Amino acid sequence: MISKSQIKLITSLQQKKYRNKTGLFIAEGRKIISDLLVANLQLHSLFATEDASNLSNQYVEVNARELQKISSLTTANTMLAIFHIPKMISAKTNGLTVVLDAVRDPGNLGTIIRLCDWFGVHQLVCSLDTVDCFNPKVVQATMGSIARVQISYTDILRYIKEAELPVYAAVMDGTSVYEASLKSDAILVMGNEANGISQPIQKLIEEKVTIPYFGNPDTAESLNVATATGILLNEFRRITGTSN
Repeated sequence: MISKSQIKLITSLQQKKYRNKTGLFIAEGRKIISDLLVANLQLHSLFATEDASNLSNQYVEVNARELQKISSLTTANTMLAIFHIPKMISAKTNGLTVVLDAVRDPGNLGTIIRLCDWFGVHQLVCSLDTVDCFNPKVVQATMGSIARVQISYTDILRYIKEAELPVYAAVMDGTSVYEASLKSDAILVMGNEANGISQPIQKLIEEKVTIPYFGNPDTAESLNVATATGILLNEFRRITGTSN
């Protein structure tokens, strides 16, 4: 049985201000919850419609209607957990790092986190106006990869200046990524969905790269930021053959 106070807490965590206030976030689904536990994130509470004793011996058994009431999904999964938000670690200045400049869509951020995990990019640095990585939609879109990628929110202008690494950026009018000289220790900047990379950051870019189109330029829409990130990371790894 789930209490009214628990329902109030869980529903409040849909909003960033309450996540910041409580230091808690929501995760749904056995795989995501299991991945977070394996990564040693601190569990606050767990609610499940099925046996979850292998995850926590203190889970609360609920029925499907109760779980749907607290779920952020259209159709609730079989379990929902509340975790403590881990302490942010300062961003490193080595290896291949993806830097996001004001990426606002939760689905895009979640997919980019998943791509970083797939391509062995262990660090993702986000501007302060990038969507919160503990937004329930972001957590869900990562499919558990949020447990394996170090995410930092910082002043990215200062971070890039201090990193002293080659800076690549995805733009429409750059050098084809298939012809660019890519480095294993580098920063890849991806910009806002609508406005691209901000002017102050553009001044720090050393090499602008683009993904060439092979279709009809008059009819093909530009790639979204998550799709472009996946293609660029694939090329970085194909050329450099290393992970952080």
